[in-house]
Amino acid sequence: MATVEHTDGTAHGTAHAGPDTAEGGVRRRDFINVAAVSFAGVGGLATLYPLVNQMNPAADVLALASTEVDISRIQPGQAIKTIFRKQPVFIRNLTPAEIQQANAVPLGGLRDPQTLAERTRDGKANWLITMAVCTHLGCVPLGASEGENRGEYGGYFCPCHGSHYDTAARIRKGPAPTNLEVPEFQFLSDTVVKIG
Repeated sequence: MATVEHTDGTAHGTAHAGPDTAEGGVRRRDFINVAAVSFAGVGGLATLYPLVNQMNPAADVLALASTEVDISRIQPGQAIKTIFRKQPVFIRNLTPAEIQQANAVPLGGLRDPQTLAERTRDGKANWLITMAVCTHLGCVPLGASEGENRGEYGGYFCPCHGSHYDTAARIRKGPAPTNLEVPEFQFLSDTVVKIG
């Protein structure tokens, strides 16, 4: 034990610095603080992960994120109806006359002006792929199957409220506000198209 003499002449004893002194206590306190903050951070991440993960699409939705369709059997002038993300889709192989008819329409007279080229792919203007859902109230238009009413403009006709679409699936008459929607698609080959 060491003695220290104060200015008033008295002497007091002091203890040697050891592991339980202020210096050692600060180290332990720092370790406890760091450990507590780390534990809280890990606990926070463990709590947030399920909340964030639930916002990811379900496995069945991911499986439907895209679909591949063999178009080799669709003859010019024919259309098929398929499913993409639980919604119907029209795939039509336009004839040269239908392409010419679509290209002859002045854009200024259209409610939702789009050219056929904007709705198809370069070099594949004969393949028109659209959602088969009327943009008015979501009915499925007629015109894909043989013998069905194609409306006044030779494309599709919605029997629910009388919307008429032309050969480029653009709205021409009736209450629908916009053209039939064109989903994302790409040609994987001359006979297979991937939608989505």
